[in-house]
Amino acid sequence: MTNLDKPLETNSPKSNKLTYTFAAVSLIGFLDAVYLSISHYSGAINCSVISGCQEVLSSQYSEIFGIPLALFGAAFYLFILINSLLHIDNKNKWSKLALSYIPSLGFLFSVYLVYLMLFVIKALCQYCLLSAITSTTLFILSIFFVKKYKYEK
Repeated sequence: MTNLDKPLETNSPKSNKLTYTFAAVSLIGFLDAVYLSISHYSGAINCSVISGCQEVLSSQYSEIFGIPLALFGAAFYLFILINSLLHIDNKNKWSKLALSYIPSLGFLFSVYLVYLMLFVIKALCQYCLLSAITSTTLFILSIFFVKKYKYEK
């Protein structure tokens, strides 16, 4: 059987529902992280639900080597978004690996950051919590993604 004899893999929206969800959730995370990055550099953030955003954003834990954590978050979410789109487009094996395992790193880092907010900084930021929820959602999606594509080559 040659490659021409093999049936074409369908790329219908229904077959990519999980990957489209990855893209949507990562876009939300990216926009949130970009807003947090801009707020970090401007030095002011508008919190409408929780009053601890400024404390979290200006804490010593908000940067690594002078780079805001939110900027790392934006890069993380952009990476997931790009890999989601690559997977939708051509089922790239590297994008499949990235979507399967990289969200667990974001989830673990988010758990650490929520710990810092709750027990060290003792303030909560609604945008940081949105990022934590977003990375947790991506992690849960990655579990379903691994189960769905476990037996595909």
